[in-house]
Amino acid sequence: MNYPAELNYSKSHEWVKMDGDTAVIGISDFAQNALGDVVFVNLPQEGDSVSVGEAFGDVESVKTVSDLICPVSGVVCAVNADLLDAPEKLNSDPYGTWLIQVKELSEQEELISANEYEALCRVEG
Repeated sequence: MNYPAELNYSKSHEWVKMDGDTAVIGISDFAQNALGDVVFVNLPQEGDSVSVGEAFGDVESVKTVSDLICPVSGVVCAVNADLLDAPEKLNSDPYGTWLIQVKELSEQEELISANEYEALCRVEG
């Protein structure tokens, strides 16, 4: 498993990278591995509000459908439309493939470091 140190993680297996005042959000290598082959992604629209701890979309794999839980509150300013035609990018490059970008951040989950996240995954794995 890969746990890039420059990212922060949520306990629901999303990663967050701050780019100025924008939170870029994706799913971790652990999450994509647990899901299996991703076949569909359902994401919000630009301009939608998202809230900490609430689902902002879902990922469907050959095994299951799993909610995407937002680690921040704010307004969606970008959606990765490439995933609509190529959801498998989440499997092949989970850290190079983001889901949404959020601005106007008003709240943020207590995110954990790569080392803390790796320890969490060892317990769950």
